[in-house]
Amino acid sequence: MRLPPLPAESWDDDTRAAFRALLPAARRNPEGAGPAMSVLANHPELTEAFLGFSVYLLFRSSLPPRVRELAILRVAHRTDCAYEWQHHTGFAATAGLSEADIAAVQNGATATEFDQAVLDAADELLDESTLSDQTWAALSDQLSDRQRMDLVFTVGGYSLLAMAFNTFGVMPEHER
Repeated sequence: MRLPPLPAESWDDDTRAAFRALLPAARRNPEGAGPAMSVLANHPELTEAFLGFSVYLLFRSSLPPRVRELAILRVAHRTDCAYEWQHHTGFAATAGLSEADIAAVQNGATATEFDQAVLDAADELLDESTLSDQTWAALSDQLSDRQRMDLVFTVGGYSLLAMAFNTFGVMPEHER
């Protein structure tokens, strides 16, 4: 691990406060925060700022949860972010994605045109930093302008998080 979790003795009130948007008070510690958040604890100001945005994407976005998780899993797969992949496969199942849907995220070919448009959107944003007119229109069949905006920011936010986790060496629990 390139950037280890902040040691327990270094957690102070500012560090714990950085997690208030995401974690209940009882989990604002090295054990309760988990491996990814404990690494982010090395920079409380950045963590607090980023978590506000992340909490919006995960809990308050206008995207339907199933669409959000399709996009996040595609980002995790494309960026080879093992931590994000493991963490979000559970969320994806809860959001209604089947095992076949999750497998389709990895091979890039889904069963429905709309799901394919979501994967295509993630791919285009990762590759070109924009959406084609064709993909924008395909998404409009089921998503409002606001939801398409949330999709763009979800792909961007989770690709940023994948970059951080991959760079810092954050691994899934079973690989630590």
